[in-house]
Amino acid sequence: MNSSHSSAAPRSPHTFRTVFPVLALCWLAVFFDGMDVNIYGAVMPHMLDDSGLGLTPATAGTIGSWTTFGMLIGALTAGNLTDWLGRRLMLVASVTLFSLGSAICAVAPGVGLFGAGRFVAGLGLGGLMPLCLAMVMEFAPPRRAALTTGLLMTSYHFGGMAATGLGLTLAPAAGWRWVFWAGVLPALVAVPLLLKLLPESPGVLLAHGERAKADAVADRYGLPRPTEVAAPAAGAAGRLAAIRALFRPESRWATPLLWLASFSGLLLVYGVSTWLPQMMRASGYGLNSSISFLMVINAGGIVGLLIAGRAADRFGAVRVSAIWFVLTAAGALLLKSQLPLGVTYAVVAVTGVFLFSAQVMVYAATNTVYRDSERAAGLGWVTGIGRTGAVVGPWLIGVLATNGNQSWGFTTFALAGLVGAVTIALVPLARRIGRSDAPATPAPVAATAGLS
Repeated sequence: MNSSHSSAAPRSPHTFRTVFPVLALCWLAVFFDGMDVNIYGAVMPHMLDDSGLGLTPATAGTIGSWTTFGMLIGALTAGNLTDWLGRRLMLVASVTLFSLGSAICAVAPGVGLFGAGRFVAGLGLGGLMPLCLAMVMEFAPPRRAALTTGLLMTSYHFGGMAATGLGLTLAPAAGWRWVFWAGVLPALVAVPLLLKLLPESPGVLLAHGERAKADAVADRYGLPRPTEVAAPAAGAAGRLAAIRALFRPESRWATPLLWLASFSGLLLVYGVSTWLPQMMRASGYGLNSSISFLMVINAGGIVGLLIAGRAADRFGAVRVSAIWFVLTAAGALLLKSQLPLGVTYAVVAVTGVFLFSAQVMVYAATNTVYRDSERAAGLGWVTGIGRTGAVVGPWLIGVLATNGNQSWGFTTFALAGLVGAVTIALVPLARRIGRSDAPATPAPVAATAGLS
C-alpha cells in the first residue's frame, strides 16, 4: 500500500489556487442558498400588504418555520442519500429542489401552496449547506479550514444582499411573485456548472470502493490521498456507526454543546433573516428602510466572516465564536432601543459583523472535535440539530408579532446569543474531560487482542 502511494504521479500543490474551482462552485451554490433563504424576509412586508394572498403575521411565522423544518429534514437525510449518490449529485439535487420550491411559491394562489413551496425549498436548502461545508473543509489547504469556511459563507450573505435588492426593486415594480421567479435561476445557472466542473469527494469515492478515482482527484487538487479511516462508512450500518462515533469518550460531552450552540446560532440567523424587516417596520421605520436593514446586516455579515476566519485561524474558532455571540447579544439589546436612523443602520451593520460568523465558527469548531472519518456526520448533525433553532426562531417571533410584542424579539435574540456563547465556550473543557475519561476504556488493548 505504501509503495503504491510513493510511486504516485506528480501531485499538484495544496493551495487556495489549486482548490479554487471547488471553492468557487460551492461558493456559487451557497450564494443561491442565501438568496433563497432571505427572499422571504425581503418580500414579507409586501406579501402582508397583499390582501389576495391572505398572509397574516401568525401564518408568516408558521411558514418561516415550515421552511426551516424542511431544512432540518434535508440536513439529517442528505448524509444517507450521499452514501448512494455522492456529494456532487446531492448538491445538484439540493439546488434543483430549492429552485422548484421557489417556482411553486411564485405561482401559489394562497398561503397553503405557498407554505408547501417553502417546505420543498427547505428540503434542498437543508441538504446543501452541510454538503458544501464538508466539501470545502475536505479540500481546504492545511491550517486554513476556518478561513476557507468563512470565505465560503460570505456567499450566503452576498445572496442575502441580492435577495434584498430584489425586494427593494423588483417587488415594488412587478410584484413579490417575480422575486420568487428569480429564485428559479439556480437550476439554470448552478446545476450545469456543478455537473460539469465539480469533482466528487475523494473520501466518498474511496467509501464507494473507487480507489483509483479517489487517488486521481486527490492528486489533481493536491490533497493527501484518502485512507480507510478518512473515508465515511457507507450504508445504514455505516451511518449508525458514524453517529455512535460522535459520542466516543473524547467527544461525547462536546457533541451536545456543539448542538446547543448551533441551535442558538441558527435561531438567530433565521429569526433575523425572516423577521428583521417586519420587526423594524413595526418599530416605526419606513418600508424601504426596514427592508434595507436586511441588506445592511448581510453586508456586515460578509465583513464579519472575513475577520472571523482570520481570527479563528490565529486564536481558535471556539474563542472567536464565544466572543462573537456575546457581541451579537449586545447588538440585539441595542436594537430594542429607539435610536436615530443613522445610528440604527450602524448598529445593524456591526451586529451583522458578529451574528452570522458566530454560527459559522461553530461549524469550524467541529474540525477540532471530530476525526476525519467523523467530519461529515459531525457537521450534518451540528447543522441538523441546529435547524431546530431555525424552526423555533421564525415561529417564536411570529407568535410575539401576533400579540404585538415584536420588541421582545430582540430580547429573544439577545438570550440566544448568551446561550450560544456559554455552550461553545465550554467545548474545550468538555474535550479535556472526555480525554481524561478515554484511558479508562482499554480500546487499544482490545483492538490488538481482536486482531490477534
